[in-house]
Amino acid sequence: MQENPTKRPYSLELAASLISLALIIALMYVLQGVLLPLMFSILIAISLYPVAGTFERLRFGKALSALLAVILAIAVLSGLVWFIIHQVIVIGRDGAEIQQKFLSIFDTIQRWLQERFGLEPTEVVERLRSQANQILSNAASYITAAFGSLGNILAGAVLVPLFSFFLLYYRVFFREFFFRVFKSTPQETVHNTLNKIYQVVQSYLLGLITVMGIVAILNTVGLWILGIQYAWFFGTLASLLMLLPYIGIAIGSILPAIFALATKETAWYAVGVIAWFQVVQFLEGNLITPNIVGSKVSINPLMAIISILLGGMLFGLAGLILALPLTATIKVIFDAVPSMNAFGFLIGEPEKYHLKRYSTKILLKRWKLRDLLEVKEKKKEAEKEEPSEED
Repeated sequence: MQENPTKRPYSLELAASLISLALIIALMYVLQGVLLPLMFSILIAISLYPVAGTFERLRFGKALSALLAVILAIAVLSGLVWFIIHQVIVIGRDGAEIQQKFLSIFDTIQRWLQERFGLEPTEVVERLRSQANQILSNAASYITAAFGSLGNILAGAVLVPLFSFFLLYYRVFFREFFFRVFKSTPQETVHNTLNKIYQVVQSYLLGLITVMGIVAILNTVGLWILGIQYAWFFGTLASLLMLLPYIGIAIGSILPAIFALATKETAWYAVGVIAWFQVVQFLEGNLITPNIVGSKVSINPLMAIISILLGGMLFGLAGLILALPLTATIKVIFDAVPSMNAFGFLIGEPEKYHLKRYSTKILLKRWKLRDLLEVKEKKKEAEKEEPSEED
């Protein structure tokens, strides 16, 4: 965002920006224990800002409005968690019947392996037992990791609401901080950039919640038509997995497919579940999300996939969830920094002319290279005509 009256070479500005970006990413990786709850809190605070604003218009104080907004969010999330746990307990009551069904499926698989590959049932069981022993031998490390994850979850459960409250309560204070940091940049530019970040992230979050609701209904209707028990639970759970972009619905189809395999007489029900979820994923990616979120979060699919992979490498599961809003924010910042404009352009959606049949000619014309192209074409034509004239 900074503008220096002394003009520096573009290559120097670009190198400085890239080095700064690399250092920021390295610092984020080192400090992820604090940054992850903070980044989730920023997303929650942005999504709760309209709620807090509504309470403020009702003559509540700023502190009370922020507190009520956070309490409301906690209540909604707690209700969702209770619903999932309650349904799991209800499904667990039929565990004996489902277990018998799985045992019969296992026997069928054993017979198929024996007929097709000549593997005796005892050999299959022995291999499974050896794998189980290997898992048990690593049980200590698994338990340690589980308790570590539980500690992180408990820390996040305390820190995220606390951070969200202060981000809502001190939002004007933080805005002035950015004005002070970027003093040499026109304050209007800083103000507009912050507003655009807010609009992009809020559009993504509210759009995601809306799309999740629509997908939950579509999933549930499909499972209900197929006659799968607990359709509402499986449909909602699969829609919640949309927090993992591109792969969430596909992963969410596995559990109801396995349940259908265990509770129905034929495997075609499980095939039907997977097929329906793929249809829903197609509708979500090509019709629902583009029309609800639209061009407000303008990240092209290639950069979105790359950002998801990098987010997973950097922060694990949390990185997969944070990847798209973080990339959208980075794009807004890149668009505001002259030396990084090209990278903001690379992250964004292509223009219509990029995808047309004669897009290369359009591009050259836009960059005033059309004349050069015409000269080259005329030269080629002249070279082709020369032999015929000699003949």
